[in-house]
Amino acid sequence: MVMSVRMAPPLPLIFLLVIHGVSSADWGVSYGHSHICALKDSSVIMSCNYTYPTEYQIRKVFWTRNPVKVGEEYPDLSKDPEHSQRLQYLGDKQKNCTLRLSHVTQKDSHEYYFSVIADKPDLSSLIKYFTTAEDNVKWIGAPGVSLTVTDLQVESPERVTEGDSVRLTCKSSCALTDRATFIWYRKNSQPLTERRDRNNQLLLQSVRREDAGRYSCALQEHTYISPAVQLSVTYPPKSVSVSVNGSGVIVEGDSVTLSCSSDSNPPAEISWFKEKRFLGSGRIYSISNISSDHSG
Repeated sequence: MVMSVRMAPPLPLIFLLVIHGVSSADWGVSYGHSHICALKDSSVIMSCNYTYPTEYQIRKVFWTRNPVKVGEEYPDLSKDPEHSQRLQYLGDKQKNCTLRLSHVTQKDSHEYYFSVIADKPDLSSLIKYFTTAEDNVKWIGAPGVSLTVTDLQVESPERVTEGDSVRLTCKSSCALTDRATFIWYRKNSQPLTERRDRNNQLLLQSVRREDAGRYSCALQEHTYISPAVQLSVTYPPKSVSVSVNGSGVIVEGDSVTLSCSSDSNPPAEISWFKEKRFLGSGRIYSISNISSDHSG
């Protein structure tokens, strides 16, 4: 008996390709501060480190910020006229992505991100007919760095009485990220070098009338100075004196003007009396057609 054997048709050959190191989990960024509060006109350092899959080749690294309007593209700040002259990339194309932004203003208060454009891995040797629609990827390191730019304002009472103590405070809209030493100025921008205070306050003990004036504050090693505020010191009249106009002997029928002056804040209200009898108010008291009855 002769048996015939038929061979089954060959099954299709299936390959399972696993590519390591190309997942999004290998992309990462670490910012030194997630929130930065900086003083107007200062320089801001946004420290940054990043990682990426080794199969990718970095083509371009740059910083961007959130679009001002909905639908706008994320801009490359190095090509933005508002930033290009003030921006300095301190990093590299390997690990460091630190950025310096100088002369910041309130308009710079935004969310900033580090971004990478990289070439995709060459898989042609692994998959003969593998193709992609794009040959590079763009990656944005979000969430980024939130920058708030603030100015300084002096908070103080409008008036204080001579002999009292008063505390002036240098305030900002947010807590400054960098530790700062505050400097105080009075009158003609003369620094009060003996009044430096890390606690952003200036204490005037036993205030004198000479302490009245315009005060402003700043940070050491910064050029920005706050708007000045006026501190007024009130004190009672001192050095009161009365003078008579003219010179020589006063004769009957003449006109005489008496003037009263004093040093006080606010200006004193002056009243005139003759032998405890009220005559009038004001700095000047005039007598016309004087007679012997006005003696006293």
